Amino acid sequence: MVYTEEDDLKYQQALKDKIAHLRKEKNAVILAHNYQRPEVQDVADIRGDSLALAQAAIRTDAKIIVLCGVHFMAEIASILNPAKKVLLPVEVAGCPASDMITVKELRVKKDEHPDASVVCYVNSSAAVKAESDVCCTSANAIEVVKSLSNRKIIFVPDKNLGLYVKSHVKEKEIITWRGVCPTHVRVSLEEVLEAKEKYPDAEFIAHPECEMKVLKKANFIGGTGGMLKYVKSSPAKRFIIGTERGLIHRLKMENPEKEFFSPSRHFICADMKLTTLGWVTHALELEVHEVKVPEGVRLKAKKSLDRMLEITENNFAQKR
Repeated sequence: MVYTEEDDLKYQQALKDKIAHLRKEKNAVILAHNYQRPEVQDVADIRGDSLALAQAAIRTDAKIIVLCGVHFMAEIASILNPAKKVLLPVEVAGCPASDMITVKELRVKKDEHPDASVVCYVNSSAAVKAESDVCCTSANAIEVVKSLSNRKIIFVPDKNLGLYVKSHVKEKEIITWRGVCPTHVRVSLEEVLEAKEKYPDAEFIAHPECEMKVLKKANFIGGTGGMLKYVKSSPAKRFIIGTERGLIHRLKMENPEKEFFSPSRHFICADMKLTTLGWVTHALELEVHEVKVPEGVRLKAKKSLDRMLEITENNFAQKR
């Protein structure tokens, strides 16, 4: 028997129908990060960056949260919703960047700089968040750091995001860590220049996890949420997308009249692509791979997340 593309489409539709049924039956909500597979994004109730998913997790009244992303994102949903069941469709979907710092290493760094505040990128474990003063995302890192009264800041774990913040907050001493996003750092300046030469009328927008030499060539720098807003408001018709390729699906959906190009074949996060419709169905059907944060860690980590959300909401209110 030959398995055709039509058979695959029928199978995917059958899974989508089953997910829709299970979601209603179990009072579940599906949250998907912008880097997820297109078909997974399509079945989600809410799509977004880490900040948007954290905010959505707070607002939902569903009993079950299916977090289509990686482990630290499911941890955030669990930290903010201890009474809800948070499911991660693929148990081993992790984030290499978040594994680049441990609680023990952070404590050593804090001992070296006892007068510093610790700003922790959300791409980190719940345990590391619990050791930090405040969290941040790529969307709000600059405003979070600026909001702190302390002049000295330990910024973990992403070095490139820390250096980007440092370039915008000159009045503070920012001590960065050695962690990096393996996906974003693999994109070379040469690849970006080649893409810009191939599409000279295209704007290059980049994620701050890229290296500084790449960011210097960007027309816009921001997280995925910021990129979506920028593309909508820009008069440009073509864009080179300096982040994981999964975002291009949503960009196309929201801007069908515009064109999008990836500057590198390396812009794929293997962990983000582990989640499939089959795994979403499996998680919902059996309610497996629940992510639960120990209460002692959860309460401390929640303080750093709450502080981040409070800073973001206050700044938003002031801009209105």
